[in-house]
Amino acid sequence: MASTPEGGMTLNDSKSNLALSKSSSGEVELAVPAVPAPQGPPQFPEGGLQAWLTVLGGSMVLFCTFGVVQSFGVYQDFYTRKWLVGYTTSDISWIGSMQTFLLFAGGLPAGKLFDEGYFHHCIGAGSLIYLFSIFMLSLCEQHQYYQMFLAQGVGMGIGMGLLFLPAISVTSHYFRRRRTVAMGVVLAGSSLGAVIYPIMLNNLFNGKVGFGWGVRAAAFMDLGLLLIANLIMKTRLPSRKNRPNSKPVEIKCILTDFGYLLCIIGAALVFWGLFVPFFYLQLFAEVHGLSSKLAFYAIPIMNASSLFGRTVPNFLADFVGPFNVMIPCTVIAGGLMFLMFAATSLSGTVAFGILYGFFSGAFVSIITPAAASFSRDINEIGIRIGITSFIIGFALLTGTPIAGALVQYDGHYVWYRPLVFASVVVLAGAGFLTASRSYLAERKGTKTV
Repeated sequence: MASTPEGGMTLNDSKSNLALSKSSSGEVELAVPAVPAPQGPPQFPEGGLQAWLTVLGGSMVLFCTFGVVQSFGVYQDFYTRKWLVGYTTSDISWIGSMQTFLLFAGGLPAGKLFDEGYFHHCIGAGSLIYLFSIFMLSLCEQHQYYQMFLAQGVGMGIGMGLLFLPAISVTSHYFRRRRTVAMGVVLAGSSLGAVIYPIMLNNLFNGKVGFGWGVRAAAFMDLGLLLIANLIMKTRLPSRKNRPNSKPVEIKCILTDFGYLLCIIGAALVFWGLFVPFFYLQLFAEVHGLSSKLAFYAIPIMNASSLFGRTVPNFLADFVGPFNVMIPCTVIAGGLMFLMFAATSLSGTVAFGILYGFFSGAFVSIITPAAASFSRDINEIGIRIGITSFIIGFALLTGTPIAGALVQYDGHYVWYRPLVFASVVVLAGAGFLTASRSYLAERKGTKTV
């Protein structure tokens, strides 16, 4: 202690901000500095210019990644009939399924990096890897299966994996109440890409341009879109480690969350069969006598309908809950598999494409916010979505090759076998999602989940 000229005393310890002073009445008072109030949970703007620019950038990323995945039916048909003649449909579908697997499985490391504040690192590195790989695909030679598998399956898949989940998850920085709608708009970018890519690639591959320059044309379009996306997308919240009072993510609690585990199992089962029509509809239509020019539009029709399926149900999900919308749409999609048998004419192809595209699109867009709804804290969103994507990846890795093996028998196509397989696993997944919804409703004490 030290005396002041006025006879008051102050505390000289540099570690303390307390002070003793003499009041006008002669009494010694203890001056205590104001303690800042603890910060509450982060607030969400639910919109604004930067928020919607980030959503737009995410849509561009999904256009170039998931949109390409949904367009693989073009490659499946072209490789089967022309570029990789002699390889089975199952062999060829491994290229697309590996690409899809890495897109989803990459969500686990990408989700962790996103939570730690490496958003721009992920989308920057992912863009470079993806663009390099697609340009390498354009140089692949006919009948060289390994070249296409490495460039398209592995290289493009790794790039997609780094891009996909951060582009979706960053919307959680700007939206909470309207998060399902925002994620739906981002995912709608993939449907738009899945309309444009098949039309463009079918006409280029089967025209004067050919395979190489057809792929390069898509690559240059991707280059422009990904460059814009990298410039306009921004994060808003600090990384997990820099947030005040941030709690460490308890992986054990997440992995022992029974309702969440049921959700993962259900999602994996649905994705196991959901993409069978996206891979095989164009080939199915051509095999059954539909002209090539008409068959070329089978996948774009389905994906155009999926564009609405990934936006309209999301608005409803924000009011009644993601599970309450997703489960009925999944059941309908599973039942619609059998309508593919009617896709042997123009009217049948259009009807199946519109219906299946809409209801399957609703599931794809809502499963991410549904899995995130189990999060007890915003810090868990990235890792929960990442774990979900990783498990889903294994289903996508094996689903379409299994369908490809089932469809071929002694050199003939037997279509009922892959369609029954796909329908059964999708409906089984809907059952697990229903059980998962019950656990979440009980936890939250509301049926709006």
